[in-house]
Amino acid sequence: MKPKYKKKAWAAIVMLAGVVICAGLFWSLHTSTYAAGSANTGRILFISSYSYAWDAVQLQIEGIQQGISDGIVVDYEFMDTKRVDDDVAMYLFKEVLAYRMSMVEPYDVVILGDDAALRFALEYRDELFAGIPLVFEGVNDEELALEAAKDPMITGVVESLSVQKNIDLALSIYPEAKKVVAILDNSLTGEAERRNFYNSASLYPDLEFSELNTSELTETKLKFELSHLPEYTILIYVVMTEDANGRNYTNKEAIELIAQYSTVPAFRMVEGGIGYGVLGGNIVSMEQSGKIAAEIAVDIINGKRSTEEVSVIVDSPNIYCIDESVMLKFGIKASALPEETVFVNHAPTFFERNRELLVPAIIILVALFIICAWASVDNIKKRVLTAELKESRSYLEDASNHDFLTGLPNRSKFMHDLMEAAAAKQPYTIIMLDIDNFKHINDTYGHSIGDEALKGVASRLKALRTQLLTAYRFAGDEFIVILKSDNVKIVDTAANQCLQVFSKPFKLDGKIHNIGGSVGAASYPGDADDYEKVIECADEAMYSVKQSGKNAYAIYKNIKQ
Repeated sequence: MKPKYKKKAWAAIVMLAGVVICAGLFWSLHTSTYAAGSANTGRILFISSYSYAWDAVQLQIEGIQQGISDGIVVDYEFMDTKRVDDDVAMYLFKEVLAYRMSMVEPYDVVILGDDAALRFALEYRDELFAGIPLVFEGVNDEELALEAAKDPMITGVVESLSVQKNIDLALSIYPEAKKVVAILDNSLTGEAERRNFYNSASLYPDLEFSELNTSELTETKLKFELSHLPEYTILIYVVMTEDANGRNYTNKEAIELIAQYSTVPAFRMVEGGIGYGVLGGNIVSMEQSGKIAAEIAVDIINGKRSTEEVSVIVDSPNIYCIDESVMLKFGIKASALPEETVFVNHAPTFFERNRELLVPAIIILVALFIICAWASVDNIKKRVLTAELKESRSYLEDASNHDFLTGLPNRSKFMHDLMEAAAAKQPYTIIMLDIDNFKHINDTYGHSIGDEALKGVASRLKALRTQLLTAYRFAGDEFIVILKSDNVKIVDTAANQCLQVFSKPFKLDGKIHNIGGSVGAASYPGDADDYEKVIECADEAMYSVKQSGKNAYAIYKNIKQ
């Protein structure tokens, strides 16, 4: 294929830059993933139509890693067609892949993720993949998949997005609905799903089918259309990678825009992006699709079956998945959903939130009831009961004054101790600490890693405790310290000690992370004449650190000079 360099030089530059960046970002993936200590028993190449940043791709890779067995090496390559999809990009990707494949041992199986990868493999089959079994997954174009599978060396899993099941689900929630609107674009995925969408119209003669084609709408026009959807419209978000202005969107960016401006909940047919603002629905599990494809590939490598023996899986692994926060936002009742529905962003009940306290408390109360009944017969047992009641009361009081996650005294205990200090009219200092970019930690690594970070900071603060200094967990990622002194040197030393909590890296889930923090301090009576104002001054000092670069400390009187 001869590339049109003059007309698409810009695309070549973009793609070449992408190749360099991807080579660095995904080197750890490309340089083989396999079980430690196992012998190399097979090699798999996974070619994704998109990039690793696309959340559905991450889920596919997680599934592939679950499906491989010990000793199987997996390399990863990314076509990135969501950003650049033209002849130049295809040519450059083919050339780079051909070079890489010439430098490594031959692959036993190639897994192809989504339509573009399958089309690429079919076009360059003889040049790149001659004699190599191909296993596809996530392919929307069922006609393409079945045609490809006529080759005895090709099989796989079709991504079967069920428009019908999602419309049926929507009608169980909104039986008054008269209109179905799909959000689509002109990408390969969009074209394939556009056919599936309109093919379903004959099953619902009472519903009007239409679409919002984001490739033909400016961002402003799209926002207008979303914000003026009629009540009870069934909105199905299929794919949105671009708008009429040429802006490219990640899945998360598209979902956040839809969630912000749509007047109705958006149903979704794949799991990628659920949790960012769409309702969800009957979805294809990209993780399960990847796992199934990997299991087929492993069976082929181990000689258990050939591609010719594996029929194409047309019914992809679909589940019902709903974002509970969106469900509550639009007043949707759980009773309108299938019993097997999986919920994300689940809002814990009172019992779930307080399980750690309530379960032992209930056990204690039951035990106390039994003891009381027994002790009513005997005065000696009454004395035993009294002692146990005191012990239980002490336990409950201690539990109510400490944070369950970090073990530090909690906000309630802080306010109690602070008011005691204020009542004594003795000088004191409030030091506030806040973890920098904590939301980024939670969004990037997950809330479990965020909890580990909170516990790590708390552990270091506990080590600072003296007769003068006590640390508390204030709220979220904020900690607060009471220092029983307003001496300038002591305050400066204590604030610096609090900052040093963040000086050494933290080991979170077995990996090293650098975490920064911002610290602010204010004193009574020098900076304010009551405890509420002292807290405000300390918060203002901490906020000044946030504005000036973070990971430092500030004394209130210094920032006011």
